[in-house]
Amino acid sequence: MEIITSLVAEKPVVIFSKSTCCLSHSMTSLIRSFGANLTVHELDEMANGQQIESALLQMGCQPSVPAVFIGKRLIGGSKKIMSLHLSNELIPLLKNAGAIWI
Repeated sequence: MEIITSLVAEKPVVIFSKSTCCLSHSMTSLIRSFGANLTVHELDEMANGQQIESALLQMGCQPSVPAVFIGKRLIGGSKKIMSLHLSNELIPLLKNAGAIWI
């Protein structure tokens, strides 16, 4: 889990994804649509991607991707992000993390 902590430490929004995952792509597109500054780590393109995926599963990410971190905190997967969006809680969360400024 140290590796995840270091990867999310200096970025307002981090998404762990797989390049073939349509839900990961959708969450990335949604968050980018607000003009958010985000970083995407494609686990299937990283040398240590399987190790990171195992750590995400240990943290409770089921399935392992997409795993969205906002403000250094694990928010959850696509269901949680969509729930926050539909309840108008996603934008304030992004603002508080410094990912967007409007």
